[in-house]
Amino acid sequence: MFKELDPLLHSQLRLAIMSLLISVEEADFVFIREKTNASAGNLSVQIDKLSEAGYINVNKFIDGKRPRTMCKITKKGIEAFDSYVKVLREYIGK
Repeated sequence: MFKELDPLLHSQLRLAIMSLLISVEEADFVFIREKTNASAGNLSVQIDKLSEAGYINVNKFIDGKRPRTMCKITKKGIEAFDSYVKVLREYIGK
């Protein structure tokens, strides 16, 4: 019997966000938007969902006159991502 894939990470955009964040120390909202080709509104909603789950930390601040949003994966997020990949490997028999 297969374990269930984490429904929070099973979303294409949320999985893309987590995949980006696991490979960097932190990432700017604009960088994530450019890499995922997501609209700002949709990306913002998905980042909020990941943040509410404790998978990422979000730091919003003003840089000069420009608002910035920085995202960083948490230990809980790394564990959830690793678990998701492990279950996915079980599904494909690797």
